[in-house]
Amino acid sequence: MTAVAHSRFLDLHALAAVEHMRFTTRHRIEGSYSGRHASRHQGGAGEFVDYREYSSGEDLRRLDWKVFARTGKTYVRLFQDETNLVCLLALDASGSMRFGARSGSDLSGSKLDYARYLATALSHVINRGQDQVGLALLYDDLADVIPPGGTRSHVAQVQERIEHIQTRPATRMAAGLRRLFDSFSRRGVLLLLSDFLVDDLEDAFAAVRLFRHRQSEVVILHLIHPDEERLPEGAAFRFEGLEDEGRLDCSPADIRGLYQERFAAHAAMVRTLALSNGCDYRRISTAVPYLETLGGFLVERSG
Repeated sequence: MTAVAHSRFLDLHALAAVEHMRFTTRHRIEGSYSGRHASRHQGGAGEFVDYREYSSGEDLRRLDWKVFARTGKTYVRLFQDETNLVCLLALDASGSMRFGARSGSDLSGSKLDYARYLATALSHVINRGQDQVGLALLYDDLADVIPPGGTRSHVAQVQERIEHIQTRPATRMAAGLRRLFDSFSRRGVLLLLSDFLVDDLEDAFAAVRLFRHRQSEVVILHLIHPDEERLPEGAAFRFEGLEDEGRLDCSPADIRGLYQERFAAHAAMVRTLALSNGCDYRRISTAVPYLETLGGFLVERSG
């Protein structure tokens, strides 16, 4: 069976450059089928939990021959006492993620578009590593969750949902993260992609800390558009909020220094909160091609 490539954010030709690489965990994790990650389990009940597609070179004794006889497709039975990487992609879909878009209808160049390319590529890499991937969308609350799975049809569903994300005005994140924690009980890896331009930043990281207390690994991917770091040159501009904050007419020269100081302080605070809560942190500029970001990220995690 070949990979489903329906999403416009999935460029299989470009991803061939990183297909030899694998997303790896820095810590011991809990999973649900055989992989190459260190497990918390020292044995188990051997309860059947799922299927995944057979990969060339695996022990043929693991094949479910009844499924093969019925469908002609090769699947391996997965059991609870085996381990893999269980990964959940959590994407910020608030209005501020539209920043950098060419227009209201064309989101090319926006933080959201960058996040969609990067998250889609991550889902592909994770699946290629025979691991499970799921998706959660965060607004003021938790809008949508696709639990982790490992079949190609499941990953295609994740990628399709990423492609069709619609942003909403939202200024808070903590409630959505808490609901995600309550609905997702398995240990694994949480990859949180956000610009963290929220009013409840400290509360949001208090919610992230719940995942760490459960001994899940949390990776913070902090997206920053280069035009956010400094105001444009010019005599007068109208700034319009993306989350219903209204409009402001001013001269950038009057506030440039204070703005850059406050933005730098905000970015430093996100990093400090991430590291102090036991998360891995990576600052990502949307000016860097997403494949370059992905390759560097995978190399860094492989240690």
